[in-house]
Amino acid sequence: MTRQQGAAAHENITVLLHDLRGGGAERVMLNLAKGMADAGRQVTLLLVHAHGDYLDLVPDNIAVVNLGKSNVFRAVPAVAAYLKNRQPRAILSALPHVNVALLIASFLARPKSKIVLTEHNQITLKAHGARGLRRRLTYFLIPWLYRFADAVIAVSNGVARDIENYAKLPRNSVKCVNNPSYSPAIVTRSLENPSHPWFHDGGPDILLAAGRLHKQKAYNVLLRAMALVRHHRKVRLLIIGEGGERSMLEALRDELDLTDCVDFAGFCPNPYSFMARSKLLVMSSAWEGLPTVLIEAMACDLPIVSTDCPSGPREILDEGRFGCLVPVGDPLALAEGILEGLDHPKRGGPDRAALYSVDIAASRYLEILEA
Repeated sequence: MTRQQGAAAHENITVLLHDLRGGGAERVMLNLAKGMADAGRQVTLLLVHAHGDYLDLVPDNIAVVNLGKSNVFRAVPAVAAYLKNRQPRAILSALPHVNVALLIASFLARPKSKIVLTEHNQITLKAHGARGLRRRLTYFLIPWLYRFADAVIAVSNGVARDIENYAKLPRNSVKCVNNPSYSPAIVTRSLENPSHPWFHDGGPDILLAAGRLHKQKAYNVLLRAMALVRHHRKVRLLIIGEGGERSMLEALRDELDLTDCVDFAGFCPNPYSFMARSKLLVMSSAWEGLPTVLIEAMACDLPIVSTDCPSGPREILDEGRFGCLVPVGDPLALAEGILEGLDHPKRGGPDRAALYSVDIAASRYLEILEA
């Protein structure tokens, strides 16, 4: 265990995560934990393994408990012991494998704690692409276990309906609470000096993409779209994020002769300084839940082009009013959307982004956790 606080256990709200790697769900849950702590609650982050790019961003008013396990299923006995000994008022988890492990631990511990699960993505699509015994078992167990949670929260209406269908939950039983994605701190941090040299060399306009290098993000489609855009406009594409597809995507970039205008910049601790100085945010995802990057881009007043994937972009961009929506998996349509976005940019701006504020989301979550 790394950091503890001494308030009474029953006052505690615990957030269970595998780790704090630089992913969207982890960033959202950390924002939520901060919002609940700022609202006066004692909050503990219970981590299967305390590592990741966001670990240094945990404020001092949030306790961190490190279970020190290699994966969440090996951590089930430790989670059960935590529930039995600490008896938090409520425990909130995110991501399917963590949710399943928490429910198993709750059967072992029989705590009085309220068990609340969150879903951040289209679970049907993730289940369809699951590989390996552990992942397949996770998705097999969801329809059997999720009904025992005290509440299930989805980050968008599309995700809510999807999890109801997949987990065989009653219609409209899953609550929708949008991600805590906006904070005035985003605007403040956007004023910082960007670290990437492209923002200082006076070169062509920069298109920005952000997210894990994973098949969900369909960066292969974006690279092919970029090859088409280059025939009409001299621009550069900067992709921030890390993941298992990096070598494949770098090879595709080189194959498409885009080495001089596409850069994989890796994890960026302050993407907002990039957003404030880019020309366009481009999201090529095949599926999402409620993509935080679109809200953050609006907070930085950055125009958006996004695939109309399930789910979230259509809700965030208000049917295309605040950004350009294009079909999924179509490089030509994405290229046309990029050119349209460069010529006729659509912005939501900070006022639209503020609808997804940390304060609003934290208040909604606390209503559910403390009901």
